[in-house]
Amino acid sequence: MLSFRQAERKDLDCLVKMLFDDPLGKLREDGKNPLNPKYLLAFEAIIKNENNELIIVEEQGEVLGMLQLTFIPYLTYIGSWRCLIEGVRVHKAHRGKGLGTQIFKWAIERAKQRKCNMVQLTSNKARVDALRFYENLGFKASHEGFKLSL
Repeated sequence: MLSFRQAERKDLDCLVKMLFDDPLGKLREDGKNPLNPKYLLAFEAIIKNENNELIIVEEQGEVLGMLQLTFIPYLTYIGSWRCLIEGVRVHKAHRGKGLGTQIFKWAIERAKQRKCNMVQLTSNKARVDALRFYENLGFKASHEGFKLSL
């Protein structure tokens, strides 16, 4: 049975390893040991913010995946809230078993609990399988996204 919980400091090394263990992650993450101190600073900022949740997905104490939810208030849609889903990873040993679908069903329910009227995400265009996965879950590629690296 899957369980979902807030990440703790003790999980940080495992989370960074999952972020790094990905073709795009290898290009943008720091996989060195000891852990880059910037990760700890980011972790602390995330857990201190009531509108951010860094979630661990586990089964019988084994970490299987992760995701970050950010709850964003908007004036649009009559002052609604949105849930942004980011940093979703499934440990490579557990991919292809339907875990991603279970994670997203949980995340959508969490967004409903927080009274969000929309769930949104971005995905790199190079992640063709992920894009297809999101569309199969009912997400629509309704907007064009832009990023500016600083």
